[in-house]
Amino acid sequence: MSRIGKQPIEIPKGVKVDMQEGTVHVEGPKGKLTVPLLPELDYKVEAGNLTVSPKNLERRARSMWGLSRTLINNAVQGVTQGYTRSLQIVGSGYSVQLEGKNLVFAIGFSHPVTVVPPEGISFTVKDPANFSIAGIDKQLVGQIAANIRSIRPPEPYKLKGIRYVGEKLIQKERKLGAK
Repeated sequence: MSRIGKQPIEIPKGVKVDMQEGTVHVEGPKGKLTVPLLPELDYKVEAGNLTVSPKNLERRARSMWGLSRTLINNAVQGVTQGYTRSLQIVGSGYSVQLEGKNLVFAIGFSHPVTVVPPEGISFTVKDPANFSIAGIDKQLVGQIAANIRSIRPPEPYKLKGIRYVGEKLIQKERKLGAK
């Protein structure tokens, strides 16, 4: 039995949850999200809580039970609080600027790199070395953060590049030549 799937999802005030033909529509103060419903699971809204349970105990129903509950819970949290991912740039001469809604990176290439935010994502720059990504869709925020990090990932010897705030990196020893 799924420990995560058994837990009910508390629906806060101001959030509207509507189930229609294979999707859950979650609407809150920050926006709207939709999550697909699986036919192997039952969904019930009772007294401000949404519960997910399997229709039968087949392998697929049990494996999707916790996942489905987590995706709906992430949508509810996204439309109420939103999600933020903070990144930092480490390196001499590396910086980031906000031009309109776009991020412009100077990270050691011969040209500046511009990142345009997709619908529902916003960027904030705290200083030339720290910036954050915010939005209501947890998966989209994480994917955009990973795409930005992949522009210049931290290299293993000096750890210069773009990294998540709080990310633990292991620095390699320098290469030693034969004597």
